Order: sequence, then structure tokens, then C-alpha cells
Amino acid sequence: MSGIWGKQLQVAIFGESHGPAIGITISGLPAGLALDEDKILVEMARRRPGQNELTTPRREEDLPDIVSGYFNGHTTGAPLTALIYNTNTRSKDYSQMRKLMRPGQTDYPALKRYDGYNDYRGSGHFSGRITAPLVFAGAVCQQWLDQYGVTIGSRVCSIGEVKDQAELDFQKLSREDLLAFRQETLPVLTEGLAEEMARCIRQAKGQHDAVGGIVETYILGLEAGYGNPFFDSIESTLAHLIFSVPATKGIEFGAGFEIASMRASEANDNFYYDDQGQVQTASLNNGGIVGGISLGTPINFRTAIKAPASIAKAQSTINIESHENVELEVTGRHDPCIVPRVLPVIEAVTAIGLMDLILTRS
Repeated sequence: MSGIWGKQLQVAIFGESHGPAIGITISGLPAGLALDEDKILVEMARRRPGQNELTTPRREEDLPDIVSGYFNGHTTGAPLTALIYNTNTRSKDYSQMRKLMRPGQTDYPALKRYDGYNDYRGSGHFSGRITAPLVFAGAVCQQWLDQYGVTIGSRVCSIGEVKDQAELDFQKLSREDLLAFRQETLPVLTEGLAEEMARCIRQAKGQHDAVGGIVETYILGLEAGYGNPFFDSIESTLAHLIFSVPATKGIEFGAGFEIASMRASEANDNFYYDDQGQVQTASLNNGGIVGGISLGTPINFRTAIKAPASIAKAQSTINIESHENVELEVTGRHDPCIVPRVLPVIEAVTAIGLMDLILTRS
């Protein structure tokens, strides 16, 4: 099982959902980076479970305990390791998962991949709980990216069938806009739509079901010339990390799949100089990236997040001990929608990917 990602910057995640702790080790951080611990805690709180009725009732403080690589308020250059302790586990809720395979969950493939030795409590190492250390790492990387003027922010495009039809004007998008998104549980462009999305989540929860959604992420301030063609393009780097976030089922940059129906004259993002003499593009069909390399304009991509698989509604499945077809109603504490808590996770892995790309070029 591989839990390591990166080249110049490497992150190694560890732990299980119902183990004593989860955590991460970050290697390759420059020495002398001053960390604002309060800003880190703000990001951790955005992802923390048990916030409100739209999330799992499991309550965890998610306070990272930095145990190495940090001294007198600065990184030392040694690997930075943080532990996040699990304090509110209820493993008995998963006693049935030893033999009953949850549809849409990792129980069956993990069983086959690891010969039955996998920790099935709360999905073990496959759990979205393991994204908490990624948010810690992303918060650290974002503070390093601040010196380059790079800002990352996300909004919600849809929850279930509820869609935000408003278009975002990327040419007027500011750092303040992206930071404002972070203040909202469901950041949207259309006034009042967040409550409609919240009702959609509550309705699914009341019916013992769950819903998914689409998140759009923007990157501002990344200069032209970062990234590489082919295997280390910005798209392939970010896609690798985004697909490492549980529940991700799709990603598209710029116009996404719609670009396939455009002629080149429509799809090409025409260049021009703005009033300050800076190179800009008239559109964002290619997502601010061409040839795997940044154009210096905003970068955007959308991530499709599926509905959480563990639901109390009856589903057909198998009993691997009796080899029978059975029905299963999943018990335990689960999110009715991942989207509200996935926003900081997507931003975090984006920050990790961008920092590695910048360090690789340096």
C-alpha cells in the first residue's frame, strides 16, 4: 500500500479511521517557513466532522500535534510530522462489515486487495477521515504559496439536482473573492441558493439517502511557465491528487468535455495585453493551462463528488461468509453529503501539487 506522493515535496499519510491516530509527514519543506498555526486551525475546522446537520454527527477536534520539523515557530528543514488523534470512534457500528459488503464502499475491493487483513472499521485507511492530515499539509503549503501571491478557492456548482446557473467572471475574480468563499459552508454565486442546496441535503438525509455535487476551484496568482508537458503537466499533477480524495469521480479543466464540440476558433483562448501590459486571455476554455504549463491567467477546474456510499436505506449486497445475497441497512455515523467538507480538501491537495511544481522548477 503506497501512502507517499511527490517529488521535491513529498507527503506521506498514515493511520486508520478508527485507529489511535492519523497523520502526515511532509518532506522537502524549506527551512525557516514561519507557520501561522491559527490559520492552520481555521482550515482544519472547515473539514472537521460534526459541525452541523449537513455533516456526520461524529465529533472530532482535529487539532494537529506537530511532533517533528518545527521549532520556535518555524520549519527546521527536517520532515514535518503532525498527528491527529481519533477520540470519538464507535467501532461496534462496523462489526457487520466483516462479512457484509457495503455497495459503493471499499469493503469488497479492499478485502480482495489485502487478503482480508484490511481494517474495515470506518473504512480504515480508505476513509475520508484520512483527508484531515491532507488539509493540515495543504494549509502549510498555502502559507508557502502566499509568498508567490498564489491563492486557491472553491465554490459549489451543484448539490444533487440543485445547480448554480450563475457564471463567474474570471477576469474580475480577486483574491478577496476566493477568501470569501472559505467563509461559507456552501459558497455559491446565486443569492439564496445555498439554503436550497442545504434543503436538498436534509431531504436526502431524511430519506436515509445521500447526495453528491460538483465543486469548482480557482487558482489565482500563478505566473506563466510552471508545469511540464506530458507526465508532469499541471493537469496530470492536480488530477492525480484530486482523484486521491475519496468520493472523487471526475475532473475537468476550463470548458471540460464541452471543448470537444468546439471548433478551434471557439476553443482557443485569444491573447491580449491589459492596461498594465500583462498578458491575459479573452476566455478560459483551456483552464489557464496549455501544453501542461500555466499561462499566468486564472486556472480553473471542476470536480465531481459522488454521494457518500454508506446509507441507512436498504440495499442489495452479499454476505461473504455464507455466500448469500442479502439486504443491508448501514448503521453508524455518516455524511449525507461530502461536498461541504470536501472544499478545503480539494484546495489542500491543490496547494500541495502547486508547491511541488514550483519547487521542481526552482
